[in-house]
Amino acid sequence: MSAGEVAGLIAAIAFLIIALGLFIFVFRVAAVTKEVKATVAEVNQTLGIVNSEVGVLTHEVEGLLVKSNTLLDDVNGKVAAIDPVFTAIGELGESVSDLNTSTRNLTSRVSSGIQNTAKATVITRVGQKAFSMFSKQNKTEK
Repeated sequence: MSAGEVAGLIAAIAFLIIALGLFIFVFRVAAVTKEVKATVAEVNQTLGIVNSEVGVLTHEVEGLLVKSNTLLDDVNGKVAAIDPVFTAIGELGESVSDLNTSTRNLTSRVSSGIQNTAKATVITRVGQKAFSMFSKQNKTEK
């Protein structure tokens, strides 16, 4: 074998190795592509299911929102109706407080009046006793 034949044989073997490597690479890429295709099909199926469920959930959520808004309007109306009651209760509390203050003032006036009356009664009795003693003394001197 000549040097040209050996070089040709080495080139043929190198080409065969490159061709085998390329074949293995393409085969693996084909397998991955097949798996990706299966995964994409499964994702599309899952998305279809999710979309149908989301449609049902959206309808239910809209119904709940309508009911919530109705309930909120009802509560706001009832709070507006009750508001004057709380205002009246507040005013009643103020009136009761004013009544308590007036009662305390009256009680203090009455008790000071009783004390003054008691003092006047004592002074009156002392005066009556002095007058009666004076009257007795005037009678005995006559």
